Amino acid sequence: MIHNLRRLLPPPPVLPGWGTIRGRVAIVLAVPTCLLLVVTGLGVADRASDWSAARETAGRVEVVLTAQGLVRELQRERGLTNGLLGGAAGYRDDVDAQRLRTDTARTAFDSLLSQGGTGVDAGDGLRDALAPVSALVAVRRQVDGGTAQRPATLAAYTEAIDGLIGASAAQTARGDRSLSEGMDALQALTRTTEAIALERGFLNGVFATGRFKGAEFLQFTEVRAERLAFLRQYSELAAPAQQSALDSALASSDARRAMGYEKQAQGGADGSRLTVDPGRWWSSMTALVDQLHDVQRQIGAQVRARADRMGDGATGQLGGFIGLGVLILALATALAVLSGRSITRPLVALADEADLVANAGLPAAVARIQQAEAGDELAPQPARRVPDSAREFTRLACALHNVEHTAIGLATEQAVLRRNSSESLASLGRRNQALISRQLGLITALERQEIDPDALGELFELDHLATRMRRNAESLLVLAGEELPPRTWSGLVTAAEVVQSAIAEVEQYPRVAVIDVQQARIRGSAVAELSHLLAELIENALLFSPPTCPVEIYGWRDGGDYCLAVVDRGSGMSAEELARSNARLAGRESFLVAPTRYLGHYVVGTLAARLGAQVELRPTQGQGSVCGVTAYVALPTTLVEVPQTQSAATTG
Repeated sequence: MIHNLRRLLPPPPVLPGWGTIRGRVAIVLAVPTCLLLVVTGLGVADRASDWSAARETAGRVEVVLTAQGLVRELQRERGLTNGLLGGAAGYRDDVDAQRLRTDTARTAFDSLLSQGGTGVDAGDGLRDALAPVSALVAVRRQVDGGTAQRPATLAAYTEAIDGLIGASAAQTARGDRSLSEGMDALQALTRTTEAIALERGFLNGVFATGRFKGAEFLQFTEVRAERLAFLRQYSELAAPAQQSALDSALASSDARRAMGYEKQAQGGADGSRLTVDPGRWWSSMTALVDQLHDVQRQIGAQVRARADRMGDGATGQLGGFIGLGVLILALATALAVLSGRSITRPLVALADEADLVANAGLPAAVARIQQAEAGDELAPQPARRVPDSAREFTRLACALHNVEHTAIGLATEQAVLRRNSSESLASLGRRNQALISRQLGLITALERQEIDPDALGELFELDHLATRMRRNAESLLVLAGEELPPRTWSGLVTAAEVVQSAIAEVEQYPRVAVIDVQQARIRGSAVAELSHLLAELIENALLFSPPTCPVEIYGWRDGGDYCLAVVDRGSGMSAEELARSNARLAGRESFLVAPTRYLGHYVVGTLAARLGAQVELRPTQGQGSVCGVTAYVALPTTLVEVPQTQSAATTG
């Protein structure tokens, strides 16, 4: 039946926390909460991407502007060096001073790349672009040694500058369209500025020489064409304000003066003498280039400000989304806690009430039922109601009350049944006891009149059988909770006589050997019950030991108690069986739930409780493979009186 019931039970939970109501409520609320958190997480990821793009763009603008600062110094060094190589010896001091400024700009750019504080992974592009810049050290030595050629030197500087500009152009903007357009306009202006700076340096050498040589005029026209192309590209990408800033720079007096010098250079296509002062050309073009660099910084500042605003906006939105996610999580947690508590609190109250009924209410009711006299009526317990609970919990409380009421009804029926059974057993036991007492009296009378030894022996056997029947009838009375018939002795009875009385009540009494029973006197009021107790133990030992093995009995004084031992060397008992048997002997089990072959244990336990004695079964102590069970009976000092000589000897 238990296995069938287990098959009807639901399977064990498969999800963590599914075994509790709070866990189930949490799981149910977790699904929509997770969906909301996923949507919020997508918003957080999008805002985080915008924030990262804005931060990265601001960093790239910083890198580009720093690189342009180095480009500006290289452009100046290129122009001054080209003028020096063209024959303008007055540039010597300017070249040396410019080299120091270039090295300072190079150091600042290297520091920016090594720190990585811009939030930009510059990669190897900008670092690789510094290789031609480092190669200019050898070019400087050639210039100082007088072995440098003007076209080759100009090409070396231009290569280094183009490398930096190309690497800077790779630093594109991430984010909205305005950032991308601003970065593209900045790159186009950088190319324009380089073309103008290249023209400045190139013509600086030409004006220092006084004419175009070889293919220099063709090279001049190519540089001028690149400048015009980059100006058109910038005009297409720049915003109106950015275009206005460039137009203002190109409309300055220095720019107009430089354009006049440029027109004079255009007239020297045939190699005729050019009378332009290199210093004036240089100062005018340098002022224009500086103005263009200022425009670059303005555009860079605008792009960076736009990126900062985007970053701040993305930061605010990111914080909003994170706060929304935390709010959703907190709200879901609060709902789960409140929902679970609203369900579990009434259930806990019902569970506590059920435990109280099971542990106190029902036992007390059963005790009242068992103590009540026949015909008494017990008032039913009022129905319990869980306060502030839903109708379902109220119905559950009523159902528990119905279960309690039904259990009390069943307990009442069981109590009546047990009372009737006990009274029937007691009545039957008394009748048997009366009949057996009459039978023993008749047998005793016949024994006195019989002379024939054989017939007398049969009467003795019949007497012994009737004695055993009387013991069984008395066991029936003990199990029914009745007192044994008044079969007491006045005064004191020796322990040996009590043992012999018990032996006389078992079937195979010849197998019982009294080995050593020390002198002691038992109070007469306890002799009948003690004899019955020992007889049950001896009968049990004879039953579970081989026919060839005797059952031994010992008795000795142990402190203030007197102990008896019934020893057998039979099949023995396991540790679990000994524990169950000792529980029955101690009265911790009801004889109604045990097999009939253990009824003797309950009889012994009941008699021991009446006498105040202790009975315990232990494995028989022996050597080799001999086993068995020894029953120890400890009698209290209130039942035993030891002779003074023996007591003194024991104490000594």
